[in-house]
Amino acid sequence: MVRRFILALMFAPAAVHAAGGDFKLDRANIDSGNVLSIQRGARVFVNYCLNCHSATAMRYNGLMDLGLTEQQIKDNLLFTGGKVGDPMIIAASRKDQREWFGVEPPDLSVIARSRGVDWLYTYMRSFYRDRTRVTGWNNLAFPDAGMPHVLWQLQGTQVLKSEIEDRGGHKVEHKKLVLESPGTLSPPEYDKLARDLVNYLSYMGEPAQARRVQIGIVVLFFLSLLLVLSWLLKTEYWKDVH
Repeated sequence: MVRRFILALMFAPAAVHAAGGDFKLDRANIDSGNVLSIQRGARVFVNYCLNCHSATAMRYNGLMDLGLTEQQIKDNLLFTGGKVGDPMIIAASRKDQREWFGVEPPDLSVIARSRGVDWLYTYMRSFYRDRTRVTGWNNLAFPDAGMPHVLWQLQGTQVLKSEIEDRGGHKVEHKKLVLESPGTLSPPEYDKLARDLVNYLSYMGEPAQARRVQIGIVVLFFLSLLLVLSWLLKTEYWKDVH
């Protein structure tokens, strides 16, 4: 369905102010240690992104590392009739996607590592109505993006407004997004949903990140302890040397 046609030409900045084509990215402020946020993001990804975008480097059973059971994954996240050990792929072929959409929606396995979490978060919040586009949508941060705004029912409809500021005889155009009609979520709720989705995309790009950070902390603690012991040993060894 068009509603689920998702993320065909990927994410970019949002609810941002533009001047001269320069965009200021909003901070995603994701918490890679917030397992509940990543779980919520996985649900959004499966329901809104996975119909058009694969994540071939990620398997459904990888979500068990987030504390989900195999049955929970089957009941809430696996709608293709496949197995929990299957990769997150879509049924449509690349040929069909190119024919339907004019472009093959990219694989999202490492999109967060490629684009950055702030870019993704900002992009998901920067869609606006544009009747000149085939999809009816455009993106302030990624002009002429090839995807529609699949989350519009949640966020609502934004429109692009331009303001001209006179700075000592120099005209500067500012563009900003204005929420014309609200969605089912309030702006803070939608921002939270977008942040959860980005958190999951970040996790998917590097599932071992949290564990690696934990191991790094332990290693640094061990090295610090070893440094203290080495210094004490050196002091003891050289104290009688004149």
